[in-house]
Amino acid sequence: MTTTAAPSSPSSLATPDLASQAEPARQNLLGLSREQMEAFFSSIGEKKFRATQVMKWIHQEGVDDFAVMTNLSKPLRDKLAQVAEIRGPGVVYEGTSSDGTRKWVLEVEDGSYVETVLIPAENGKRRTLCVSSQVGCSLDCSFCSTGKQGFQRNLTAAEIIGQVWVAQRSVGPRRDTANRPVTNVVMMGMGEPLLNFDNVVPAMKLMLDDNGYGLSKRRVTLSTSGVVPMMDKLGDEIDVSLAISLHASTDELRNELVPINRKYNIRALLDACHRYLSKCPDNRQVTIEYTLIKDVNDQQEHAEQLAALLKELPCKINLIPFNPFPNSGYEKPSRNQVMRFQQWLYDLEYNATVRTTRGDDIDAACGQLVGRVKDRTKRSARYIQSVQLDAD
Repeated sequence: MTTTAAPSSPSSLATPDLASQAEPARQNLLGLSREQMEAFFSSIGEKKFRATQVMKWIHQEGVDDFAVMTNLSKPLRDKLAQVAEIRGPGVVYEGTSSDGTRKWVLEVEDGSYVETVLIPAENGKRRTLCVSSQVGCSLDCSFCSTGKQGFQRNLTAAEIIGQVWVAQRSVGPRRDTANRPVTNVVMMGMGEPLLNFDNVVPAMKLMLDDNGYGLSKRRVTLSTSGVVPMMDKLGDEIDVSLAISLHASTDELRNELVPINRKYNIRALLDACHRYLSKCPDNRQVTIEYTLIKDVNDQQEHAEQLAALLKELPCKINLIPFNPFPNSGYEKPSRNQVMRFQQWLYDLEYNATVRTTRGDDIDAACGQLVGRVKDRTKRSARYIQSVQLDAD
């Protein structure tokens, strides 16, 4: 119910009611880089080395309560409780597939949902976390269920690193570096990471930081559909592993499958890959991601075109059998056809592996992440309408 106050004198209007003013927002420490954390502690009159202590509590121990940070003095803990917080995404759903894949549906600041997936290797030594960078996806790749949800906004650095934080807290704190809950991170979830550059790069730097998650540069991978200018910028900022969502061997076909190709074609994309590798200090390869779609890009001629296209690029090829979703218009090739395509590439002296489909029984497989998106592009509504028209 709204009430109306009695008229006030000019003097009373000039002095606001302090009791009615909202308390200043507390600083969320989860997404702060080491430099930002040091600046924060300096701003509250504390020594910079406190940043290292608190980062370890947050990222290595999974702590969100200052009271348990026992190597901080009680006055400092009390001060932090007043001016700061450690706030990650809320867990809406956590499910485990029959193959051990785990998926989290996470609620971010505006009530949207994003998804993140932890994929254990069969030998149990590698646990790869697939992390989202946007609410929805601003691109519209024709074979990807995520893209059909449309796009709402970029995730903040805290919301991106928060996915790693949630997964690690769920599996267990990283006290033993030889048995980390998360050994690898791939920026291959919802969204195009390079269209959220200013938040994705700081989050990846936290993944690499020894006071954060301490991951190797080779164990953090960014996957892009080919935002060429930002690939060049990425090479100036960080040298994580690079994966390219190629999926076609000609511009004509890639224009249909990956529409950003109309702006940055295959030649421009591969040239950017060469420039990126030239900035890496070690002998690095690019991972080429190639989703195999029945009768679209899975024939011998496509394998031969792909081999010719990549002959000058240090790379390995990751073949991904298409994961069907309703009304996509595409089909998954048979296992025999996938194996034939792989053999054609072997015969052409290419290292080609087939990505095992994981987590499809909980909709956690590649291309199946959807979340909940308040689609400002209206793409989701148009897609639903087209499906309904086809059904009629």
